[in-house]
Amino acid sequence: MRQTIAPRVRMFVLLLLAVTGALLAAAGPASAHAALTGSDPAQGVVVDKAPTQVTLTFSETVSLNDDSLRVLDPKGTRVDDGRPGNVSGTSYAVRLHSGLPDGTYTVTYQVVSADSHPVAGAYTFSIGAPSETSVSASARKAGGGVVGWLYGFGRYASYAGFIVLTGAAAFVLACWQRGTGVRAVQRLVVSGWVTITAATLFLLLLRGSYTSSGKVGDVFDLELLGQVLQTKTGAALVSRLMLLAAAALFIAVLFGAYDKREAEEKRDLTFGLAIGGTVVATGLAASWAMAEHASTGIQPGLAMPVDILHLLAAAGWLGGLTALLVALYRAPADRPVEAAAVHRFSQVAFGSVVALVATGVYQSWRQLGSWSAFTDTRYGQLLLAKIALVALLVGLAWISRRWTARLADTTAKGTAKASAARSSAAKKQHVAAASAGAAGSGKAPADGAKQDTQRAAQLARQRAAVESARQKRLRDGDPNRFGLRRSVLAEAGVAVVLLAVTTALTSTEPGRTEQDAAKAAAASSSSSSSATGNASGALTLDMTFDTGGTDGKGVVSVDLNPARVGANEMHVYVTRPNGRAFDVPEVKVAFTLEAKDIGPLPVVPDHITTGHWSANGVQIPLAGEWKIAVTVRTSDVDQVTVSKNAQIG
Repeated sequence: MRQTIAPRVRMFVLLLLAVTGALLAAAGPASAHAALTGSDPAQGVVVDKAPTQVTLTFSETVSLNDDSLRVLDPKGTRVDDGRPGNVSGTSYAVRLHSGLPDGTYTVTYQVVSADSHPVAGAYTFSIGAPSETSVSASARKAGGGVVGWLYGFGRYASYAGFIVLTGAAAFVLACWQRGTGVRAVQRLVVSGWVTITAATLFLLLLRGSYTSSGKVGDVFDLELLGQVLQTKTGAALVSRLMLLAAAALFIAVLFGAYDKREAEEKRDLTFGLAIGGTVVATGLAASWAMAEHASTGIQPGLAMPVDILHLLAAAGWLGGLTALLVALYRAPADRPVEAAAVHRFSQVAFGSVVALVATGVYQSWRQLGSWSAFTDTRYGQLLLAKIALVALLVGLAWISRRWTARLADTTAKGTAKASAARSSAAKKQHVAAASAGAAGSGKAPADGAKQDTQRAAQLARQRAAVESARQKRLRDGDPNRFGLRRSVLAEAGVAVVLLAVTTALTSTEPGRTEQDAAKAAAASSSSSSSATGNASGALTLDMTFDTGGTDGKGVVSVDLNPARVGANEMHVYVTRPNGRAFDVPEVKVAFTLEAKDIGPLPVVPDHITTGHWSANGVQIPLAGEWKIAVTVRTSDVDQVTVSKNAQIG
């Protein structure tokens, strides 16, 4: 039944590499976390005269450089001034050269979202009439290739290092203080520190290429590195490195001086290490929270502390589990992990699971926004996989708790027997030395007596080692301890997969953002098709708005039927970004025929039901391209006017 540690370690490492490789290979380019929700000119539209600028609107703020927004003519020549900037809220524009000829133009963008991920895309619009173009609208990618794969691996390694460093150190300090003198546990904690430090440096070097060119040769570009250091993500990585320097001091004190202290000194040192370790661990967790998902979207002020607590709870559970696994397999015979230590960790793990569930529920609501996102988005599907793995891990933890409860505390017996064996060996060594001394007091040469003493001492050490090995075999043969080993090993295997899925989640577009982007794309497509003519005669225009106030984002839809000269029936719908209808204090519509200098003709629709307004007999006097402007007011001071052009009549 007994197996050596080496096959299990090999199996564990192979599982880690296999899961990591599979997830990273399937991930491809990093998913954008800021979605393009609108553009002017819109995708695929044909405008009569050349616009003066191109404006793109995203679902969150983004970072730009001179090459972030580019507009190319049919020959691929750049026709913008190369100075993109923010015009309002989450809208960004780049000015165009004057006198642009007719034809199809390509707009490409590559920006960095507020949660640190690169976002890229392209679309076309035409002036006068569509034409042939030599520019590929899908040529620009972000976060992919070899650099993207390496960056994903670095993220996984940084998370794994943080969990092992923080969780294993907490396990030793809170559950098994005798473990400070166990070499295998020391190596585990130091390995976690080395892993997260190396991964952080690795990510810092890769960052510039990851968010721009994607070329391996740009990894050591000092100019790109300087740009990275000025970003939020660069600051977070540098902060992490500074905190890791403090963590190195913590490790040195924990494993260098703790075990040699007296009981009273240990109590004081434990208190100091607990406070210092908590501060360092919280700071390390904050280096993720301040630069990724939690720092953007809704309720960032609450989301960041929740994310920190989530990371600390995961480290306390999974990192402590790793330390327990090492202790069960690699602790020496004279210092085995006691049942009491396992019981204490079981209580810590239970508290960590409760914190994980509570914070996870909040994060799920925040990132998904609707039940349909669980199955309709990749983020939701990965989250379902994570929930299933957590449930499996909790089930295995319950089995481990049962083994812990049944575990006979053989540590005291084993320690007593080992002490007796060492005492017996010492006595035999003393007797042998005394006999050798007596023999040496006669005429025998002094060298012979010395050799006898050395042989007796060697024999005593051999007997003590044999007794220690026998006690270890007896301890390992305990069926309860053997069952606990197997259940903890299974937990650790599931934890490896869970960490990989969690890493993939952090580089996947949240379900809420993905659905908003899909809705915006559908609205753009709908408005584009209706602007160029609708066979049914009805006109539908969807326009996104953002008043800048609380609950100020949404989509306003205008339905005009039959969209001809004369009387028309108009319906106005207001929905949240997730598609749910909601009321606003005021909605007004105005029609303007700029070519004939007619208008604006105001229309104030009547409120029908939640998110629905209607007006009958809306008069359109002439056929032409009308500008339909909708003013949405969401509070006493917050309002915005959005508009689109459409052919009526």
